[in-house]
Amino acid sequence: MTDTPRPAPADPLPPEQLADRLMEVFALVGPLYRRVQRKIEQDNAARGVSVGVRAVLDLLHTHGDLTVPQLGRLQSLSRQFVQRMTNDAAAHAWVTTAPNPAHQRSPLIHLTPAGRATIEAITTREKAMLAELPGDLTDAEIDACLRVLGRLVDGFAEIEQGTEGSGSGAAR
Repeated sequence: MTDTPRPAPADPLPPEQLADRLMEVFALVGPLYRRVQRKIEQDNAARGVSVGVRAVLDLLHTHGDLTVPQLGRLQSLSRQFVQRMTNDAAAHAWVTTAPNPAHQRSPLIHLTPAGRATIEAITTREKAMLAELPGDLTDAEIDACLRVLGRLVDGFAEIEQGTEGSGSGAAR
């Protein structure tokens, strides 16, 4: 936390104060992400659904058929990592490939009925767990959180695009 006075709620923070405040956000987001990831891994390990495979199934359930590069971009992950997750999902018959009329060398990944049933069962369990969380969060607070996190994702995407020529790439 900083000792400097905070601007009025409607005023944008000056860059140095913004950086300090965002460090506070990331100090919470990191542990939250790791706890959620651990819980997902524990709950789905017996079914052979890793966090990465779960993400692939969820994106296909939400967006429909996608290519591996599209799945990678949506997750900010390398194509190679997503290909491994897709291969794992295919080994369980949760996804299949279909010809892609837009790109012959990049097939569409298609969620099978077994994959759809798997991700729907997972999200049902996860929603039940989330409903048990203690707290008194309002819809407005959730909207504000989504807005801020969305702006951070977009801001870091812009930073990444500005540094792509310097050898940085997608995570994993």
